[in-house]
Amino acid sequence: MIKVLVSDALSSQGLKIFEDSKELTVDVKTDLKPEELKAIVKDYDALVVRSATKVTKEIIQAAEKLKVVGRAGVGLDNVDLAAATQKGIIVMNTPAGNTISTAEHTFSMILTLSRNIAQASASMKKGEWKRSKFMGVELYNKVLGIVGFGRIGSEVAKRALSFGMKVLAFDPFLSAQVAEDIGVESAELAKVLQEADYITVHTPLTDETRHMISDKEFNLMKNGVRVVNCARGGIIDEAALIKAVKEGKVAGAALDVFEKEPLDPESELLKLDHVVTTPHLGASTEEAQINVAIEVAEIVRDALLGRGIRNAANYPCLEAEVCKILNPYIVLGEKLGMFSAQLVEGRFQELVINYSGQITKYDLSPVTMALAKGLLTPILKETVNFVNGVSLLKERGIKLRESKSTLEGEFVNLIELQIKTDKETKMVCGTLSGNKQPRIVKIDDYYLELYPIGEMIFIRNWDRPGLIGSLGSFLGKNGINIAAMTFGRDKPAGKAISVLNVDSQVSVEIQDKLRELENILTVKVIRT
Repeated sequence: MIKVLVSDALSSQGLKIFEDSKELTVDVKTDLKPEELKAIVKDYDALVVRSATKVTKEIIQAAEKLKVVGRAGVGLDNVDLAAATQKGIIVMNTPAGNTISTAEHTFSMILTLSRNIAQASASMKKGEWKRSKFMGVELYNKVLGIVGFGRIGSEVAKRALSFGMKVLAFDPFLSAQVAEDIGVESAELAKVLQEADYITVHTPLTDETRHMISDKEFNLMKNGVRVVNCARGGIIDEAALIKAVKEGKVAGAALDVFEKEPLDPESELLKLDHVVTTPHLGASTEEAQINVAIEVAEIVRDALLGRGIRNAANYPCLEAEVCKILNPYIVLGEKLGMFSAQLVEGRFQELVINYSGQITKYDLSPVTMALAKGLLTPILKETVNFVNGVSLLKERGIKLRESKSTLEGEFVNLIELQIKTDKETKMVCGTLSGNKQPRIVKIDDYYLELYPIGEMIFIRNWDRPGLIGSLGSFLGKNGINIAAMTFGRDKPAGKAISVLNVDSQVSVEIQDKLRELENILTVKVIRT
């Protein structure tokens, strides 16, 4: 009998799916302490969690039979994905289950800000009747700026359009044609900030999106702008928001998520009349809870019974025999995608993947899936996985073309990725080293030997004597150890690229100082 452990509260509709499967037996044991879970997880084939259970490396190591971890929700920050992958455990989530719930909550916040509903209700409960104090504004003909145009952002846009609003959307992966088909305008972030009357954010929280709305961004906004965050705490710099509200730059803000949760009762956000707060209720509807419970139960059941794998965060669909051969290329594809996405400038328009060599005799769709996942991960984070990456590219109007050649060129096997954006076209090529490790061997016309792993400093520079020494000396003085270095140039004394693998994170301040060094043209930090 296949055993499933549900360690967090799950809707009865989800549990029924397990109970109706005669091949499965399900145990519900909630509120387990870590040591209690560690003691019993060895007996189970699948573990289903929400956000309360922490599936740590220790838990995973204790799991002797575990094949699947199902997360009823989007975020996977409570699951050690690397440890699960290393042990061959499939991790799946439910990225679409709370889409409508969060979109509706966002629009409720927009309406609340527009008509001062929360403040007026609080006033009346104190026995007051102050109609003039709560004069509102209409949404009709106003501009809504949406930062992040995935499933939730697009659902918010539909609701805004029905209210007669104009919608500007910023998303690095949103094509102008797809935006036009929906009825919104695809725009750069600066334009969204400058022209919007309302701004709502719908991006994952990453190193790139943390505090992406801060003092500089508030200064670009209209006076009297209204700001909403029902996505992730930390996207909006709370200190900068408080300042902007106090100064009158922001007429109102509505927050469902916070940099630290639960929110400190003494937080200044709770003391500002023009700030509306809710305790992370985006997914808190009966329907959303039922949807994610049903979805997680179905995908876990199907994975256990060999009916296919969906919403896998760490596993493309493969037969076991083929997996052994292609798995190193799947890793290469994901790394190649992640590296290229952070290197290129502009909005993606078209991707061309050229496979060459002996690997072309296999079905390479899993490698393409890995490339798509890697390309989208720096922006979309946990909302993209091996299964939905290709479809997400298509949703955003990004063309994807593939070709195969059995001829061996400079390398026995090669993956060539060409990315066309609205600003440039870039080519990045990857292969495997002798020990099956991913490496990038060519960027545009530059040949190099780069291991796309961890923290990397990508530098464009002039090929001049002493550059290597100045880079090493500068980083050494700042406590950053260089693990590996690689260089490529078009001709002696011409333009070159230098890539340094380093052992610690490179701060924005250090990046700025690197740009000031002699013969340095550009500096970028890339993380995979």
